[in-house]
Amino acid sequence: MTYDVVILGAGAAGMMAAIEAGRRGRRVLVIDHARAAGEKIRISGGGRCNFTNLDIRPECFLSQNPRFALSALKRFTQWDFIARVDAAGIAWHEKTLGQLFCDGSAREIVAMLLRQMEEFGVTLWLETEIRSVTQARGFVVETSRGPVTGAALCVATGGKSIPKMGATGLGYQIAQQFGLPLTETRPGLVPLTLAEQVLEPLRPLAGTAVQGRASCGRQGFDEAVLFTHRGLSGPAILQISSYWREGDVLHLDLARGQDAAALLRDLRGREGRIALRSALARLLPEKLARHLETVSGLQGNLADQSNARLDGLARLVHDFAITPVGSEGYRTAEVTLGGISTEALDARTMQAKAVPGLYFIGEVVDVTGWLGGYNFQWAWSSGWAAGQVM
Repeated sequence: MTYDVVILGAGAAGMMAAIEAGRRGRRVLVIDHARAAGEKIRISGGGRCNFTNLDIRPECFLSQNPRFALSALKRFTQWDFIARVDAAGIAWHEKTLGQLFCDGSAREIVAMLLRQMEEFGVTLWLETEIRSVTQARGFVVETSRGPVTGAALCVATGGKSIPKMGATGLGYQIAQQFGLPLTETRPGLVPLTLAEQVLEPLRPLAGTAVQGRASCGRQGFDEAVLFTHRGLSGPAILQISSYWREGDVLHLDLARGQDAAALLRDLRGREGRIALRSALARLLPEKLARHLETVSGLQGNLADQSNARLDGLARLVHDFAITPVGSEGYRTAEVTLGGISTEALDARTMQAKAVPGLYFIGEVVDVTGWLGGYNFQWAWSSGWAAGQVM
């Protein structure tokens, strides 16, 4: 069985590459071990698929070379993918911060991609094990259905995140087999965990969320912060997790956009007899207000506090420092940071510089976007770029 292009992985990037290669009249085979194509698409965005973002910028991507992604992102933009969604009659809306979601189900995006694959004659093998890859007059892929040969081989197997959905390190193994370097891989967009001694006094806060800001070093994100039974989660925490490393301190603003010091002083003048936790509860959920009162070590009512003490309490609100001990790992990580070094790939075609005919696209490459549709756009754009030339 011989094809012009064999694509490993029927996720967002793999299906996009298949569509584009098929559009050019190439004979394309897509192989995946899963029972259905596009499973990560299906579960994304709470089942509504955050398929792209209106604000695609290089600073929204992490990589040893963040500018590598620009070529593909500029040639197949968010507007190009939106046009395809519109043409398919899929209704969508902007939720927040430029994030675009289907009005209905994420399955509509999967169905759109499968229809286009069928339209352009792409063959799809699901529930098929990939056993080995060798190079001999093209690329030979040994599978549970037998060997297949492709003049071009495109690796779109994703990263290590969410192994229960079948994620493996196959793409990295293939890269190493052909001599391509890898950058360090680790979980990204993932909840962070706290040491037991730090977590214990925070346990009553499990389930409490605030609209805040999470910062680490020079990077910060303004979104929801959620306290959990294991540590911290919520969009702001998932975002900052990609920048956090072991030993780093997180700084949380628990009342973003408010002025806790001014509020506390004002309340002291008008309602001085109220407890500190009651004053803090004007800014924060009650459980969190009680916790900060305890942490502050202050005694008495609001009227008993000096300006300096109120300013110190306000600093707790706006700069709550906490040091995670780790993350939830690949089990719940939305993406894998790192991967195949961009130094080994042509930014315009996604082809391995040293191995003609071998391509790597999507999450397997050392390009990782922020939460909010950026990783899907990288999948669409990198898949499109490879599909133009394979």
